[in-house]
Amino acid sequence: MKSALVIGAVLLGSVAMSAQVASHASTATVSAPPVSMPPAVRPVARVNGAVLTDRDLQREIFTIFPYARQHGGGVPKELEPEIRKGALQMIIFEELVYQEAQRRRMTIPPGRMSRAEADFRKQFPTAEDYKNFVQIEFKGSEQAMREKIRRSLLIEQLLKQEVESKSAVSAAEAKAYYDKNPSVFEYQEAFSIQTISFIPPEKATPAQVQEARKRAEETLPKAKATKTYEEFGSLAEKVSEDDYRVMMGDHKPLTRKQLAPGVAEALSKLQAGQVSDILQVENIYTIVRLNKHILAGKKKFEEVKEQLIPQLEKTKTNQIRANLDKKLKQKAKIEVL
Repeated sequence: MKSALVIGAVLLGSVAMSAQVASHASTATVSAPPVSMPPAVRPVARVNGAVLTDRDLQREIFTIFPYARQHGGGVPKELEPEIRKGALQMIIFEELVYQEAQRRRMTIPPGRMSRAEADFRKQFPTAEDYKNFVQIEFKGSEQAMREKIRRSLLIEQLLKQEVESKSAVSAAEAKAYYDKNPSVFEYQEAFSIQTISFIPPEKATPAQVQEARKRAEETLPKAKATKTYEEFGSLAEKVSEDDYRVMMGDHKPLTRKQLAPGVAEALSKLQAGQVSDILQVENIYTIVRLNKHILAGKKKFEEVKEQLIPQLEKTKTNQIRANLDKKLKQKAKIEVL
């Protein structure tokens, strides 16, 4: 994690999150001050006497919802209550972390502070942009800005010590999880298919249903003659009447339960690359190409290891962070104003 990223997050929206303290993640960057910041500085919370303002809250809201610029500087009304709640939780959490770092008398080496300041300045296109930012956010006080950077680095340092360093998951731990949760890695029998369908109109007359059947019969020899996925897909694009024609007739893998019984039975008798006869499902006539028959089974540990370890680490990180949040709040005096 680069210090400049964390600094940028704290100064221009604190540290990013997905609406809850447990899923906190430092991803924000700086290019310009947030849009539509509140003109007044109104207290929104007190944490052990430290005042958090509407500007702190709005920065965090912009970090959680980076599309605010596209919404006139605001958040859609239906999302606003939840985002605001999450932002308030986050700025309170960060203040608690900062105060804990101070209680432990944690320090930032001068060299690291200098690098962090330099990295922060580099995130602005011009010196004038940087000067304007300092003027707007800190009334021109470079010292106030440096204190904010120091605060950001202390938050980062304590979180690395109390969360990141304790969140690693070993291959052995991942294997233990794999062995204890076999159902998570099991998969059902499925069929990967393409279709060409002929659909009579709603409330079709017998003659219209027969016409759909005729179109299917005329297409069947052409479908049977195709040799590849692309050839069948090209034909589907030209003549199929179902919605999948725009995707070369391709469907995501479907389980047996997701298919009509007659279709599943017909597919069970095909080899990959083969095309079915005309299959009727109610008034719809369909020709199906089987691309792959996936038998029910369980993924091997080596197949899921690379994805599983990061997933478990994320879960562990969220839990440790939530526990830290709970612990810090136990003796804290928090007032939401």
